[in-house]
Amino acid sequence: MMASEGYLVEYDRSDPKSIEAYSQRMVGKTFREIWEEDGMRQPIMLRESGASYGSSDVSEVKRNKGNLGQIIEEKFFHYACNSDSRADFYDAGVELKVTPYRMNQNGSLSAKERLILTMIDYYHVVNETFEESHFWSKSRLILLVYYLYVKEIKYNLDYKIGYCRLFTPPEQDVKIIRHDYYIIVSKIKKGKAHELSEGDTLYLGAAPKAATAKDRRKQPFSEELAKPRAFAFKSSYMTYVLNNYIVPGKATYEPIVQDGSVDSFEEYVVGKLDQYRGYSVNDLCMEFHIEIEKKPKNLEAILAYRMLGIKGNHAEEFEKANVVVKTIRIGKNNRIKESMSFPTFRFKKLIQEEWEDSTFGNYLRETRFLFVVYKFDKKDVLRLRGCQFWNIPYEDLETNVRFVWERTKQVIKDGLQVTMVNGARRNNLPKASENPVCHVRPHAQNAQDTYELPDGRSFPKQCFWLNNTYIYEQLDEEIKVDQID
Repeated sequence: MMASEGYLVEYDRSDPKSIEAYSQRMVGKTFREIWEEDGMRQPIMLRESGASYGSSDVSEVKRNKGNLGQIIEEKFFHYACNSDSRADFYDAGVELKVTPYRMNQNGSLSAKERLILTMIDYYHVVNETFEESHFWSKSRLILLVYYLYVKEIKYNLDYKIGYCRLFTPPEQDVKIIRHDYYIIVSKIKKGKAHELSEGDTLYLGAAPKAATAKDRRKQPFSEELAKPRAFAFKSSYMTYVLNNYIVPGKATYEPIVQDGSVDSFEEYVVGKLDQYRGYSVNDLCMEFHIEIEKKPKNLEAILAYRMLGIKGNHAEEFEKANVVVKTIRIGKNNRIKESMSFPTFRFKKLIQEEWEDSTFGNYLRETRFLFVVYKFDKKDVLRLRGCQFWNIPYEDLETNVRFVWERTKQVIKDGLQVTMVNGARRNNLPKASENPVCHVRPHAQNAQDTYELPDGRSFPKQCFWLNNTYIYEQLDEEIKVDQID
């Protein structure tokens, strides 16, 4: 044992491995058990709620994950919480992070949320390099304490800790994280901190971090006030970390980059696919030994993965970054026939949401898309035209998409209207002709595939769609221009 800040502790605060080894005593225990096993029985002032709690009233601790981190710090590692900007175990360079995961119905594990790392100081970050940044000093070595989130558990003290492991992002991840960091900083330098979006980047995001939706702060190169944001590893990245770096014995997905030597991952992906530009779908099927007679429904997406050297339909980097592959077909008339659909929404759930934290809004904010574009040539042969990474522009999201979302919510709250026009059912949800960016229409297998409306009626499942004309406008000109017909 060694002394540390008035307590006797059984680990060396200057040794990361000693800290990790000691942390294994938490595994399988609830936060309540950790609290009650603490021999000192000292009450602590919970910084998130401002309340003081002793051993007799721990059930009153509110559902606040910040409190859980403080319990680990003070009741297990026995060091007093403070506002020091250095890493929690600064002698060892180790930052402590307590984060939830959930078990899905199919038995798989996923991170419940993004991992907040450190607040973004808009004025300081523009003068820092990645290697010398406050963010990287707190992120290069993390003790991850994963606890199992169960919705039915009433008190957060009764969540059980599943894993405690040191984590350092591997070299190939650091290259992408560094690139993400400079994308965020570049936007701030351009006076666009108010337009930051998690969809701008792959693994590292600029996550909203405010007490209320109206909180704003100044930025250095614009008079426009911006939301407070924090550097955060995306939930998709944290899911991958959990399943492939933390849980032992889990199989990994195939990586697109085999040796980790590329400077820009996105440029590498575009370059790989561009090697096949002009190939017909049939050519690609022969190239990758896919039977033309048994074309699967998602053939164009499968071909995209094969062109990237992936044998399955999951790429390691895409899983980490929440990159969604969307295939687009352009007709001979230079139009896209199909609009782009998204997951169906439940009517009762949507009307309980606010736009700033809505399911659809967050999906577009946090998702980066890879558009893989094919086009029918003059002989009606479908050929690869190219690809591009894309995330929805801030202005489009916060104006047109928000308008359609709020209109949809209001229509459902007021009582969705259904009328018969020329023998066909019509409703008053937003239509493609009413907005340049998006609309709402059915995404159900049949008329019996329904969700319940607030008034008890059953109605075919609906989803938001990005208009086909809007998607076409978003494509790079070099993809749309007829150079290979």
